[in-house]
Amino acid sequence: MDTEQLLAPEDASPLGRSRADVLDMLRAADGPLGVREVAQRMGLHPNTARFHLEALADAGLAVRETQDRDTPGRPRIGYRAVADGPAGRRRYRLLAEMLTSMIAGTMPEPGRAAEEAGREWGAYLTEQPPPYQKLTAEEAVGKLTAIMEELGFSSQAEAGDDGGQYRLCLRHCPFREVAQDHQGVICALHLGLMRGALARMRAPVTATRLDPFVEASLCVAHLTEREN
Repeated sequence: MDTEQLLAPEDASPLGRSRADVLDMLRAADGPLGVREVAQRMGLHPNTARFHLEALADAGLAVRETQDRDTPGRPRIGYRAVADGPAGRRRYRLLAEMLTSMIAGTMPEPGRAAEEAGREWGAYLTEQPPPYQKLTAEEAVGKLTAIMEELGFSSQAEAGDDGGQYRLCLRHCPFREVAQDHQGVICALHLGLMRGALARMRAPVTATRLDPFVEASLCVAHLTEREN
């Protein structure tokens, strides 16, 4: 393992389309914006908006501000863009390596633990349809494709040759370097995330497996319609 790479600061790579749009919105706002305001303006689920806002705050690109309320309840948290950009250097790859190696080395079933964590986060970041509203398989696959885009993948869905089968092509994994050394953890996490998201949608389709690195920067998730 290359220690210099682990200790190198994060580069100035793009934030991803949605997160960059959220940052642009904060920069254009007259004052701090709350999670619901950002979600409404961006057309995002509130949990997804919160996910992006917290990531921007952790990266030093935004700050959290506590605001007074006119009605009883907990103080409102607003987010404001930082004019001068991030302070200090971030080493998230080192953190990812540390946590992933701990899971792989200490847990009796690291893959299962990672998949369960992925399911929980997938459900958390996904908007549930209203009661009695059913999504078609195509709609669910489209929503899942958008969720994976939000998380940093370049994703594209394809219908399989057999009816009821889909392929979700995931390019440019945001954790590629870590996943290459810890496929059993990172890929299980992503598979669980997709399963949790589809379950939250009450989708008529499930993720059956994830084939990692079928090409240098391509992983493929296989989705199958469930029988009624």
